[in-house]
Amino acid sequence: MADDRGPDRSVVGTLARLRVTLGFAVGVLVFWLAQPNMRTLAAGVPVAMLGEALRVWASGHLIKSREVTASGPYRWLAHPLYVGSSVMGLGLAIAAGSALAALLVALYLAVTVTAAITREEAFLRRTFGDRYDRYRRGDRASALDRDRRFAFSQALANREHRAIAGLAIAVLLLVLKATYNDVFWGAAGAHAVGPGG
Repeated sequence: MADDRGPDRSVVGTLARLRVTLGFAVGVLVFWLAQPNMRTLAAGVPVAMLGEALRVWASGHLIKSREVTASGPYRWLAHPLYVGSSVMGLGLAIAAGSALAALLVALYLAVTVTAAITREEAFLRRTFGDRYDRYRRGDRASALDRDRRFAFSQALANREHRAIAGLAIAVLLLVLKATYNDVFWGAAGAHAVGPGG
């Protein structure tokens, strides 16, 4: 884990730092493998939206790196942003309509979310000490901010609009692929086989 003298160069630290970049790479593979149709989209997109809604709710209660938060979903979940990301990933995996794509999403989330939580908990223990340990033991009632109201401005300050945009783009791409899948693959197959093939 990182210490105060420099960046975290461990495997866990590297995975945590690169999770967004890795997410784009996995996203490209998932899109390539995806075989979405209107049924898989109808089942998966609401699940993904539920995950993003949890993320928005959590980001509207969190002042990152400055406190241990116990309001909003933090009353019940230690890591609601990561839970929301995982639910969103599950929804997109369902929407993709491919077992291999779903396996890639699950592997990506298992590795990167675990690394991010490990790194974040080490930072929180180092920064907030006993206050974080009490929070993790379930002593959320003693937190000063437990009655804080949701603030959309705080969600924006935490750049949650980027996750919303990413989800919208992913859904749009899957909808386009579901809509035009036969057109794309039919055209590619016709050129590969050739006339009269």
